[in-house]
Amino acid sequence: MENQNSTLLKAQFLIAMPGLLDPNFKHTVSCICEHTDDGAMGIVINRVHPSLFAKDIFKELEIPSVSAADTLPIYMGGPVHLNEIFILHGPPFGWKGCFQISENLALSNSRDVLESISMGKGPEPVVIAAGCAGWGPGQLETELGQNAWLTGPLNEEIIFRTPIDDRWDTAVKKMGIDPRLLSNTAGHA
Repeated sequence: MENQNSTLLKAQFLIAMPGLLDPNFKHTVSCICEHTDDGAMGIVINRVHPSLFAKDIFKELEIPSVSAADTLPIYMGGPVHLNEIFILHGPPFGWKGCFQISENLALSNSRDVLESISMGKGPEPVVIAAGCAGWGPGQLETELGQNAWLTGPLNEEIIFRTPIDDRWDTAVKKMGIDPRLLSNTAGHA
């Protein structure tokens, strides 16, 4: 039987504390897509690949595309499954590999959604990510206990419309916290 608390972080933001020095997650905001007793999976939403665009993915997969879709950025979704594409998106949600995260947000990684995006007919808005973030059983809970992360409500405005460089600060501020006041060291009461 699944622990009722095990899904509490699904559809939440995981925000790296300033003291988290792991280069994969330093100063990141991740959208938690699933969290169960088996672990957690998410997509980093504030790191864009410096030289990779959707046209490169479409070309590699031999998917025809329109120029408007070619310029979509590719996010660095995390250090796991780097050779896979994950798409955070709004409606519609009827894609083959579609996994509902919240009422207005889903995760897909099937070819049908990529083909639709490539022709400018896919879901909107979208974040196309190479790789994802993953935590094994109990790993994320341990890291939370070590004050490596803040958790906060998922916000689609931050995911899709806030400038990428402002997403960490904005996510922290939405929690009512001044980012300048966050300490680099963990404390326990």
